[in-house]
Amino acid sequence: MLIKKIAILGGTGFVGQSLCNRLSKDGYKLKVPTRNREFNRKNLILLPNLELIETDIHNSKNLKNLLADCDAVINLIGILNEKGNNGKGFKKVHVELVKNLISACKIHGIRRIIQMSALGADAKNGKSFYLKTKGEAEELLFSNTVGIKNTILRPSVIFGRKDAFFNRFAKLLKISPLFFPLACYSTKFSPVYVLDIVEMISKILDDPNSYNKSYQLCGPKTYSLKNLVGYTSKTLGCRCLIVPLNNVLSYIQARAFDFLPGKPFSTDNYLSAQSDSICKCNDLFRYNIKPTALEDIVPQYLADYEYDSFYSMFRKDSKKNL
Repeated sequence: MLIKKIAILGGTGFVGQSLCNRLSKDGYKLKVPTRNREFNRKNLILLPNLELIETDIHNSKNLKNLLADCDAVINLIGILNEKGNNGKGFKKVHVELVKNLISACKIHGIRRIIQMSALGADAKNGKSFYLKTKGEAEELLFSNTVGIKNTILRPSVIFGRKDAFFNRFAKLLKISPLFFPLACYSTKFSPVYVLDIVEMISKILDDPNSYNKSYQLCGPKTYSLKNLVGYTSKTLGCRCLIVPLNNVLSYIQARAFDFLPGKPFSTDNYLSAQSDSICKCNDLFRYNIKPTALEDIVPQYLADYEYDSFYSMFRKDSKKNL
């Protein structure tokens, strides 16, 4: 399969920017949609062979036009929270978009899709709207794409300089007084480095052995959420006490935080955290990628962490979810 031009949905995001840098260096032509070209141009406009296009890809006609001259699509788009609490936001972003994507690919004869999903994604048994809709998207790709070669990536939480995990806890720890109440403290994660994922995508892009397969991606170690937040606190030099909350108090915290700007923690996050985010088999090794330890990377960017006020940090997060 000859791939020259790739559309990267979510190319302006955390994983997307790193991926665009890599694939541009690899010589591919890239098309990256954005709702605000001026806001995102400083990060991507200088990359050779990259076309930054202002459009709303949730409009099926716009998506079809975007993909007109592409050979492959990488879909990185996802949300951790929605505006409401009924699942409609997740359905729109994770399911309806993929339906439109499949339709547009069939119209244009595009035969390659790489989809970013998540560990625990399950259309039937997922415990949260996030996990259920991610699972529905996987089912759509594997059941309605005759002639299209799909690969599903299922990472644990992803870390890197602009991540939404360590940076968010850093913000919360910085504004906490003497103690930090931590919900779902025993949930286990195997954080995976963003550049390891980028390397994986680069290697599977035109590899026939990856067609119609699903890969689990994890880092080299497994930690409880309490371990990870404790590590973040220690790295920042914070002295607040981390107080683990039991299941009832975790749920109460989630319900209360549903009403904060940007939803630093939500009921859906709580439900997702009822399942561990760890690999049964780390498929990075299939492509000879040695998982990067978070201890080698996280201190580098937490050292540069800049404090924001409580209000401003969540106001910025809420705008990202619009």
